[in-house]
Amino acid sequence: MPQLPVVIVLAAGRGERFAASGGAVHKLQALLAGKRVMDHVLDAVKASGLPYHVVTADPARPGMGDSIAAGVRATPGANGWLILPADLPLISCETLKAMAFAPPCEVTVPVVHGQRGHPVRFGLECTQELLNLHGNQGAAELIRARAATESIAFIELDDVGCISDIDTLDDLKRAEGLLASR
Repeated sequence: MPQLPVVIVLAAGRGERFAASGGAVHKLQALLAGKRVMDHVLDAVKASGLPYHVVTADPARPGMGDSIAAGVRATPGANGWLILPADLPLISCETLKAMAFAPPCEVTVPVVHGQRGHPVRFGLECTQELLNLHGNQGAAELIRARAATESIAFIELDDVGCISDIDTLDDLKRAEGLLASR
């Protein structure tokens, strides 16, 4: 069996939009069907059987790019990475496995109903660029650069969990409805 990529769970965001929408707790602590948003994500990651690393807040380096770089630094023996924001509570373990076992490419992006989602898979070719990330933009520029050189693959998936992030109370209500309809 090939060495698998490490899932880097990004749990370092401040959740400001959620608070601004009326959220009383941090969005990752908010309850969805009686369980914290973060726990839904971690349950899917654990059920996938993939290795993982959780990145939590670092006040000195608060941006998504900083968090991705920290996750890559913390997993030096990884055979690539699946970057998974912790605010995607509907993500399925099957999606994580599909992304992990997809044919190798420098960058692999899931697409659901024409919309790009998460987790994005990065191959070892991207190591230095991931380590150099900082600030709030995450890896968007790296993905654009790979798309321009056709060093990117898009995987069509049927998992709305890839595109159902929790940024507001309305998002949480929408996720409740989607979860109830499963």
